[in-house]
Amino acid sequence: MSESIPTWQSACGSVRLYLGDCRDILPGLIGVDAVVTDPPYGIGIANNPIRQKHEKKDWDDATPESELIDMCISLGMQAVVWGGNYFDLPPTQKFLIWDKIQPEDFTLSMVEFAWTNIGGPAKMFRQSVTSYKKEHPTQKPVNLMKWCIEQLPASCDVILDPFMGSGTTGVACVQLGRRFIGIEKEPKYFEIAKRRIMDAMGMEVSVNGVKQRRMFTPEADNA
Repeated sequence: MSESIPTWQSACGSVRLYLGDCRDILPGLIGVDAVVTDPPYGIGIANNPIRQKHEKKDWDDATPESELIDMCISLGMQAVVWGGNYFDLPPTQKFLIWDKIQPEDFTLSMVEFAWTNIGGPAKMFRQSVTSYKKEHPTQKPVNLMKWCIEQLPASCDVILDPFMGSGTTGVACVQLGRRFIGIEKEPKYFEIAKRRIMDAMGMEVSVNGVKQRRMFTPEADNA
């Protein structure tokens, strides 16, 4: 991994975050068990008038190229990709569905779909899209991302989110005792993610006495 890429790692080593474009970082990653992510869907949500409190950006003007999504998925044995209906992915039996609990005349999507390569029947999670604080235009509830991770085999210990945003997947991993690698290219959201994950780790240690495990050996840290 290039030393020029800004990186933050928790003191215990169970979380590592990269500030940069995942295209530059993914080829150097090893040891990922599963990918759980919410990439841009290419629907321009950041510029939607409903989202005016958020800074307008062009990151959602187009979906990531299919080769990049394939690279993300290939890094782990299991994958959960939100917005999977927007990407050219293989058929799957187990779609995960988020019911946003909105009125019938709601002008935006009432549900969202996540593609998975996990076996089993499709599942649905219900939580109102207005029931939690958002620091990112497409931020999902922590409980939703915890539910996604819980669909994975117990052996999936190291979770990667290459489109980290405000870090909800990382917070969910901390709360579930999983290790986490996150990548985000917007400095503003990288800092928000780092703060949220640090807050979650502090709560875990002080309330539950959880002892985090090291993700990286000293040799890997110097790679």
